[in-house]
Amino acid sequence: MALNYIWVFFFLIAFGIGLVKLIFFGDTEIFKLMADGTLDSAKSAVMDIALPLIGIMSLWLGIMKIGEKAGAVNFLSRIVGPFFNKLFPEVPKDHLAVGQMMLNFSANLLGLDNAATPLGLKAINSLQELNKDGDTASNAQIMFLVLHASGLTILPIAIIAQRAIFHSKDPTDIFIPCIIATYAATVAGLLVVSFKQKINLFDRVIISWLLGITAFLGLLVWYFSEFLNKAQISAFSGVFSNLIYLGIPVLFILGGLRKKVNIFEAFIEGAKEGFEVSVKIMPYLVGLLVAVSLFRTSGALTYLGEGFAWIFSHFNIDTRFVTVLPIAILRPLSGSGARALMLDNLKVYGPDSFIGHMSSVLYGTADTTFYIVALYFGAVNIKKTRYTIPAMLIADFAGIVTAILISYLFFA
Repeated sequence: MALNYIWVFFFLIAFGIGLVKLIFFGDTEIFKLMADGTLDSAKSAVMDIALPLIGIMSLWLGIMKIGEKAGAVNFLSRIVGPFFNKLFPEVPKDHLAVGQMMLNFSANLLGLDNAATPLGLKAINSLQELNKDGDTASNAQIMFLVLHASGLTILPIAIIAQRAIFHSKDPTDIFIPCIIATYAATVAGLLVVSFKQKINLFDRVIISWLLGITAFLGLLVWYFSEFLNKAQISAFSGVFSNLIYLGIPVLFILGGLRKKVNIFEAFIEGAKEGFEVSVKIMPYLVGLLVAVSLFRTSGALTYLGEGFAWIFSHFNIDTRFVTVLPIAILRPLSGSGARALMLDNLKVYGPDSFIGHMSSVLYGTADTTFYIVALYFGAVNIKKTRYTIPAMLIADFAGIVTAILISYLFFA
């Protein structure tokens, strides 16, 4: 029901603002601008997102099918099983979904967006098979989606690449702030969902894993900051990520050969599933992106940003962060829109300015919450999302606040 209310809210607010602009300010172009935006967004949802996704989905679900038949996903399930069994008590031990979720989180961790989405959609489908109430999000699906959307990453390659394009002297200097901010978002999301689902985070297994992950990230940050220069960090990020991206299919294929799996037939079987899922999610993407477009083109986001600027101007604090708040506001609604704002700030203020740094960290922290909900729940026909969106927005908020504070600490 949450998506239904949000969709209606976006439409009504946008139409109301349009009427005010037309009647009181004589803006005769506002409704044309909004109408054109809906057409462009509907086209973009299909041509720029859904159709390209067909190829990526077909590729990675084909590879996943090889991994399943080779036993690689089950092997991964056994490794992370003790931890995931505590976070996802509804999921049976050694279930395929455990390995699929772990592969999705790993892809996100390494900045492999093209791989993370197909792997995540495969995981949400497996979790749907365990869902007793078909059109209502299960506890396991909510936990998975919130952790996925929190976007914990150790290699923010896309942002580093954009900073390099704008001739940053140190394109990788947002590396550590991004890790810290995304980690804060992940922990916040985990706390919220665990509280709602009455999961004991003080369980010995959970505490051990969380402390282990924290220690690993801490050591990684320490090693990168102490032993690698900026150029080496950038080179390592690119090479390691691409190595993993190609290494996973190779490992799955080798495992399939060992198990005497018909590799190509398994790939085709999975690729067909990828095509079917991609077609299935198109209506959800069109509906949500059109609503977001209306909300943006009506000027609602601009007014929201100006409202925050007015509020913070009354406090005796450094208000430079207000310049980047539109990115934080737009990020949960539109990844491409937030990216455009980030690139504009890099262009206007410079990638190595305080605003340029904060824009980069902020963009890398939050995620496109409503797009993710539409994409993943649309793939399995979930209509009642329960508290998924509030939990995801709380995680986004924690990441955004941390990104702003950490940017002051590192770059002010």
